[in-house]
Amino acid sequence: MIAIDNVQPLSPESLFDLLKTEFPAYVNEQLGSNLAVEFVHVADIVNISFPEVIDGNAYTIRVGDNSLELTDHTIGGTYNTALLEQRLMEFLTLKAGYAGNDHLASHNTTGLLIAIQ
Repeated sequence: MIAIDNVQPLSPESLFDLLKTEFPAYVNEQLGSNLAVEFVHVADIVNISFPEVIDGNAYTIRVGDNSLELTDHTIGGTYNTALLEQRLMEFLTLKAGYAGNDHLASHNTTGLLIAIQ
């Protein structure tokens, strides 16, 4: 699980809307691809799927008042899911705030703390 501080803060509904409207173009531009991306929102959870390359739910984001918790459900396979996770983390960090970690951190150009837990 990766935690990202919800600095903005984003509600589950606003995160779902952001993901639906901006994330597919962002990830496809970053990867030079044309992947289909699907989203499901229920209560404080947003699920993200890439049906062309990963069977089932790929990632779950639990939206809290103070943080977004990203859970990776990908299991091996032939597609490099690390790139998908990296782009998702970048997108969430840009839109919500920063990721925290006990022992590893760096600052980006906007002054937000970024790290992987």
